[in-house]
Amino acid sequence: MYTPDPKVLENYADILINFALNDGNGIKKGDVVYLVSQLPGLPLAKATYRSIIKSGGQPIIQLQDDTFRLIQLQEGSDEQIGFFPDKYYHGLADNIDHYVRILAEEDPLFLANADPRKVILSSRSTKPFRDWLDAKEDVGRFTWTLCLYGTEGAAREANISIEEYWQQIRRACFLDDVNPLETWRQVYLQMNHVIESLNALPIEKLHVEALETDLWVSLGKNRKWLGGRGRNIPSFEIFTSPDWRNMEGTVFFDLPLYRYGNIIKDIRLEIRNGLIAKATAAQNEALLREMIAQKNADKIGEFSLTDRRFSKINRFMANTLFDENFGGDHGNTHLAVGKAYHDACTCNLKEMTDEKFAELGYNDSPEHTDIIATGNRTVTAHLADGSTRIIYRDGEFQF
Repeated sequence: MYTPDPKVLENYADILINFALNDGNGIKKGDVVYLVSQLPGLPLAKATYRSIIKSGGQPIIQLQDDTFRLIQLQEGSDEQIGFFPDKYYHGLADNIDHYVRILAEEDPLFLANADPRKVILSSRSTKPFRDWLDAKEDVGRFTWTLCLYGTEGAAREANISIEEYWQQIRRACFLDDVNPLETWRQVYLQMNHVIESLNALPIEKLHVEALETDLWVSLGKNRKWLGGRGRNIPSFEIFTSPDWRNMEGTVFFDLPLYRYGNIIKDIRLEIRNGLIAKATAAQNEALLREMIAQKNADKIGEFSLTDRRFSKINRFMANTLFDENFGGDHGNTHLAVGKAYHDACTCNLKEMTDEKFAELGYNDSPEHTDIIATGNRTVTAHLADGSTRIIYRDGEFQF
């Protein structure tokens, strides 16, 4: 079994704990860090645990074996699958300051034979926990990050060797640099220039044109662009949560979506009056429809663009965390069906309520799934004064 060099894992863990968390500032002494990893990611989990200890944090560790989830979905009743131990999760949400999730699926298709309805039911059951954490994040009391530990199974799905797979991880996360944290800080400074330029434009709507794609994205009131905060490692995307009510058009996604232990290929969405009116896929369309059938998952919660100059990822990785940061020849754009990001709002989040977010067109849903397109595209901004400006072309922001 392939295991990365200990120094690579040490650098990876250092980035997660001392950069990605706390909005690029790292944890403080005494902070409680909830560390969750699937079993194949144990080598990185150990390095991350050590980094938490070294940095003065208080780790809580959970290791997950995908076999148990498969047993539950295949043999459990709906009541068992949907069970939510609220006291346990409420106590956990109250106690933790940060959350680190290590994605490490030995088989990205381990739920391929499970009932799609039960898979969605299982995921939906933990929404209250996510809502409690979102509420803490809105008032500045919680941060999180996700990362990827490469496995033989993931490399096989990506049709590359495990060594090549880890080469992509090392390049994307700057793990071989002399000072990876400093490299991340410099990249984020460059990204912040783009973000500030976008936020300075009075954009009312965007027009996205690409192969089989003609999409209008309405930003809505009190919006801002985000990126470069460490919420994912890697993260090169620059994104916002649009007003779902005024989304319109068609979009084609060329990258396969690995979600819920399954693969969905060649997704096409038709959006009419803000709602996904039609969703098709060449493979696993039933799961796509179950996903969108959830409450408010037929609405868009995120619009994102990745600049090829920032991202070093140039191979399909069979994992959304990396694929949504794909650089390649043309960067990528992706939409998330479902939940919006509250921190894309320029209002004082401490004064916001669910009702106020809804009034501004921020979607709320148990689902949040990013779907990615890597074809060349042109994005034109329509500004408040009636003028237009191309903000993205040939894989690069035009700033």
